[in-house]
Formats: sequence, C-alpha cells, structure tokens
Amino acid sequence: MVQIKLLPMGETLAVTPGSRLQDHLFAHGVEFPCGGRGRCKGCKVRVLEGSLPETAEDCERLTRAELADGWRLACQAKAESALTLDLAQWEAAILTDHTAFTFTPQEGWGIAIDLGTTTIVAQLLDLESGHVLGVRTALNAQARHGADIMSRVEFAVTGHGQGELEGLVRTQISRLARELLQSVPGTANPLKRVVIVGNTVMHHLFCGVDSAPLSQYPFEPASPGLHRFAAAQLGWELPGDPEVLFLPCLGGFVGSDILAGILATRLHESESLVALMDLGTNGEIVVGNRDRMLCASTAAGPAFEGARISMGMRAATGAISEVHVEQGKLRCHVLGNGEPRGICGSGLVDAVAAGLDLGLVRPNGTIANGEALELSAPVKLVPWDIRELQLAKGAIAAGLRILLQEWGANMQDLQAVYLAGAFGNYINQTSGRRIGLFNSAPDKIQPVGNSALLGAKLALFALPLQDGSYPEILQRVKHVSLHEVPAFQEVYVEEMTFPTQSVS
Repeated sequence: MVQIKLLPMGETLAVTPGSRLQDHLFAHGVEFPCGGRGRCKGCKVRVLEGSLPETAEDCERLTRAELADGWRLACQAKAESALTLDLAQWEAAILTDHTAFTFTPQEGWGIAIDLGTTTIVAQLLDLESGHVLGVRTALNAQARHGADIMSRVEFAVTGHGQGELEGLVRTQISRLARELLQSVPGTANPLKRVVIVGNTVMHHLFCGVDSAPLSQYPFEPASPGLHRFAAAQLGWELPGDPEVLFLPCLGGFVGSDILAGILATRLHESESLVALMDLGTNGEIVVGNRDRMLCASTAAGPAFEGARISMGMRAATGAISEVHVEQGKLRCHVLGNGEPRGICGSGLVDAVAAGLDLGLVRPNGTIANGEALELSAPVKLVPWDIRELQLAKGAIAAGLRILLQEWGANMQDLQAVYLAGAFGNYINQTSGRRIGLFNSAPDKIQPVGNSALLGAKLALFALPLQDGSYPEILQRVKHVSLHEVPAFQEVYVEEMTFPTQSVS
C-alpha cells in the first residue's frame, strides 16, 4: 500500500498503488468543481514530499511558478509512491434549521433531508413533540463528479454514471440516517418516514429516473412527481422499514426544494405578491400569491458558491467572506481569521461591489487596470472571475424580471423577496443591491435560511396525497421555460451590466 500523509490535519491514508487521488481526497476537503475532468484548478494540492509527475492538464491549467512550487491537479494524479500533501482542508459550515412551527402531533420519529447539489442536511424529529433530536450534515459525495448540476448530468449520461451517482447518494443518506438513530440514547421510537427534497437533478439521481432528458432541449424531467419507496427497496437497513418519500418537482429544473420553500414561507397563502429566490448553483425563482404562482430556473452557475472562480472556494476556513471599503482601500475578512486561501461567494459579491464604488471595476465588468483586482495577498480576482459573477447575477435578475412581466407586475409590486439557502442567508444585501442582483427596497428582502429543510420537516407531519395541500399547490404553479420567452435573452444581456450606482 502507498502511504499518503495529509497536512495540515496530520492524517495518513493507505491506498492501493496507482489509485486516483480523486477517489480518496474528496472526503478530506478537496473540491472537484469540474468533476475531475481537468478543466479547472479547484482541486489543486501541493506536494511537500514525494513526487507527482506533471500531466498535460497540470501544464495547461497551472503556471510554471505553481508547478515549480509543487502544485498539481488532484483529479489527474495517481498515487504511485509515498506522498505528503498540503490539502488546505476547509471546514464548511452547512446551513441547518431550528425554526419553530405548528404541527399535529403523531407517533414515532421522522427524518427530514435537504439533498443539495453541494451539501446534505438531515434532521431527526420526534413527531409527537416536534423536537429535533439530532442533526447530521455532509458534503454531497456526488460532488467529486462535478460542482454544478449540469456537470453532474453530463457525468450521469456517460457510461454507468447514472448508477454510480445514485449509489453514492443513497449510500450516503442511509449512513446519515443510521448515525442519527444511533445518536439518541435510550430506546428508539419507531421510525415512521423519511422525507427528502432537492432540485430536479438530485430528484432524478436519487429516485433512479433517467436524467438524459435534462441534458438536452427542452430540458423537461422524465418523471418529476412524488416517488415513494420502502427503505428496504433502497437497500437501507433501518428499523421498521420506514417509507421514504422524495417530494415532487414543480417543473423543469425547479425541484421539490422549492416546493418545500413555498411551504416554509407560506407563499401559497399570501394575499400580496411575493417572490422566493434560491441562489445556488441553479437559481430558482417563484413569484406569486395564494391565487397563482409562476416558477422558473436560471443557469446561474456555481459562482455564488465560489466554484469556477480562479481562487474560489466554499465559505470555510481561509475564505475571504467579506470585503468593504475603509479609507479608500479594500479591507477583507477571512473566515477563521487566518491567512487567506481563496474567496467564497459572499466575498466575491462584496469585492465587486466595493470595486465598483472605488472605480476599480467598471459597470461593464472590466477591471480598471486590466489585469486583476487585488484583495488580500495572494487572493485576487481576474477578469474571468468578474465575468462569471456577471453571468450568474444577470441570470437571476433577468429571471425575476421575466416572471414579473409574465405575471403582469413590476418590481415595485413585490411586497417581499424571500432569499433561501446558504448564499441567500449570508450575502450582504447592500452588496447584492450594488451589483444589481437585487433591485427591491432593503426592507422587502428577507433571508429565510434553509427553507428547503423546514419545508421537508413540515411535510413529515402532512403527507402529500393524504392531504390536499400539495396537489393544490402543484395545480396553482405554472412553470415558465425562460429560454422559450422571446424577451429573455435581451433582458439577460441588460442585467449583466452593473449599475453605475447603488439602487436607493
């Protein structure tokens, strides 16, 4: 066996000679944004002892100085001899939920799961008291095959990719469920059900639904409805063989996580016009009230999570998470208060907003000096990074505008904008408004945390098809395919530019 020592945590792995580093390092914090295809350098590691030969992908993606300093792309490397690697492991904080809610007491326990593209959150609940008995979080094991949903779909439709992705996530969720049950001392109550929510791709890659239709026009899901399993059908050894429910999608790339968000925010009961926005790798938007709802998804890409950014990373130790202007200069906050290693999504939005205020970034997205926006050494933004943010924010802003137009309303008619998910919870709203991501008044913007997880918990107490709420919601929601709206491309191009000044 080949010994690989991982720094700074000091762990040592024993792996089979010739095995891919990608297969071993994901669990220790190394990210693979492009799915291990050598298209980015998000997985780079530094060889401190031993040798990793340079590959063609290393030479294409890394500078000569980086190569000389020992940096390599982990996705292209194999363990042929003993190594000591600097992984710069990042401990990510994953957003959970502890919101109080009303419910009808029931017997037994239940597990609610938010299956995200990047992270998974599972909570064990006592259905009689509503108390959260345990929480488990994890990085989605599928992420080693791509950071965003389309790279995941690309892997799924090649070879045996679909089966591998299904197996990874089913095994992972089964393990999380067992850990939750084992974490509670004493005699366990019967586990009645497990409710899972997630975007359309996660829905297909868990339920065993062919994801090929999601890879090509018109991008319509093959079987978006409710999927019900017995735990044993999934190979899960859970006491009582509870039922496992994956809630239905709303259409296209708008998944059951957004259905759960509607439940959590009670958007379907609102008298006034409101919007729900989940700003992740796939931007999902709902505009509506109790009478009708319009939903859409936008290909925002993973910039909001730090992926595809030259020095991007998740919001974790070593990430620049905040940037502000102080005495005419950029000042950065680094998570963990250590040396900066990269920048996460919230820091990216802050940095560009501050750069706009100082004239270091122009409204068209170009950098004033033409080369880089220096933040805190060695972290900087290059023109491509600004472009990625423009693409992401342009897609979100254009999607919201189009839905409002389809509704027959405008931004001023919105009485509230709910921001769901980790990025929506942590982003500086002033910075978001400065770059044109939000154009609503500050008092209308309301972060709602992990609304997907809260909605999944609500579903534990009100099962679909046993009460009229979910079919009723589904009947009132219309999915809008933005690529079929003639005005979308024009609006998208308009929204890619940054405002010349902040929205008042």
